[in-house]
Amino acid sequence: MKIFALIAILINLLIFQAPAQPLPKFQQYFIDKTMRVDFYHIGDAQNEIITLDHIYQQGTWAGSTKNLIDPFNNGRYFIKIYDVTSDELLYSKGYNSYFGEYQTSDPALRGIQRTYHETALIPYPKQMIRFVVEHRDRQNNLSPFFETEIDPEDVGIIKEKLSGNTTVFTELKNGSPHEKVDLVFIAEGYTDREKMKFEKDLHKFSNVFLEQEPYKSHRNSFNIYGVFKPSEESGCDEPRHDSFKNTVLNCTFNSLGSARYLLTEDNKSLRDIAAHVPYDALVIMVNHSRYGGGGIYNFFCTFTAHNQWSEYLLLHEFGHSFSGLADEYYSSSTAYNDFYPPGIEPTEPNITALLDPTNLKWKQLLTPGIEIPTPWNKKEYDRIDSIYQKRRRELNDIITRLKKEHAPESQINAAQEEASAHSRKFASKMDNFLKKSKYAGKVGAFEGAGYSSKGLYRPMLDCIMFSKGKKPYCKVCEQAIIKIIEQYSK
Repeated sequence: MKIFALIAILINLLIFQAPAQPLPKFQQYFIDKTMRVDFYHIGDAQNEIITLDHIYQQGTWAGSTKNLIDPFNNGRYFIKIYDVTSDELLYSKGYNSYFGEYQTSDPALRGIQRTYHETALIPYPKQMIRFVVEHRDRQNNLSPFFETEIDPEDVGIIKEKLSGNTTVFTELKNGSPHEKVDLVFIAEGYTDREKMKFEKDLHKFSNVFLEQEPYKSHRNSFNIYGVFKPSEESGCDEPRHDSFKNTVLNCTFNSLGSARYLLTEDNKSLRDIAAHVPYDALVIMVNHSRYGGGGIYNFFCTFTAHNQWSEYLLLHEFGHSFSGLADEYYSSSTAYNDFYPPGIEPTEPNITALLDPTNLKWKQLLTPGIEIPTPWNKKEYDRIDSIYQKRRRELNDIITRLKKEHAPESQINAAQEEASAHSRKFASKMDNFLKKSKYAGKVGAFEGAGYSSKGLYRPMLDCIMFSKGKKPYCKVCEQAIIKIIEQYSK
């Protein structure tokens, strides 16, 4: 009896004397599962609507349980989740989308409407929520344009088992998905007989990723997985070459009409395959030797795994998709029109319209005493680049013609090798050109960025977001990446 009395006293002490500990917001509002909200994004350059597709309950929530509100004012769109009863903001995340890019294309400007499939992943709510999608106007102001209430007990929410014939490889495991960045490589265009090839490529590019700063210094903040589902055929679609492959994700070159832009519109298949693991960032690794890739912020990125620039492609495109970094180059052709409206400050952390030179967004990193804007030998750079771009287009046209005419492999291979050598020679020449500048390695504001020769500025002369090659992210990009890593892992 004395023992029971002692236990009763201890319980009373715990109840009445211990300070009250409020539940963390995650535990108060969410369970440790993922709600996947699939929807269709429809419209043209002037109009857009969203219609719901399906809602799923899936595995463990991959994101942070502490940092639920997105602090980065980045992305053309924002997902926001509110508690219906209190109207409290519970979760938010900025992102870009394939549809958002389509809006700046020529067909969209002509009023041709297209439909794209998209997905929002949110922690699974305990109670009724208000699901809101916001978009930016041309002045970059956010406003809601779609909202609906979601009942987590709705019998229409799909809870079915995931599809089979899928293999998960664990490349790096450092801890709980709530405290790590969960990075997933998805196989595209690898047949069943190429499963070992995918595993080898996964290991290779995981190492490439982890050798690049700032990922190298934050290795312990990542979990890395590979997810393999076999394709019927190797490779991917090349419409300009009249070559089409039956693959699990239907990736294709010539996305938005740009020859080297490689994306998939099959978002549903991508999400079905990726759901086999918790994920924060998706990388589609394409079993192809041609130069190509793409990256969309908080959506996905792609890269081809078997060409001379594959390592660069992974790191460059991941910079877009994971950290919302802008392209810093300005001379290559794109499918966009006024992607960055003149006179409006971009949301991306690594380019600026320099509307207020005294309050530059990366002013803490500026080299002391550097001139703003920073002069550089842009005229000579542009002259050399224009010669390269002209010959590059000619060589690509030759390769396209030879492939469409089903020319002998020897002819095609010779043309491709000439194009590869031309690219290598130019990259080496430009690296040397930029390294010789007195501004090499310094942080300023260098005109030429974001597909615009005039009016937009980048932080440093060179960066992996500016030019091809084995090189670092600039100091501004590196800082932006670290902030994203910490958002997931702290």
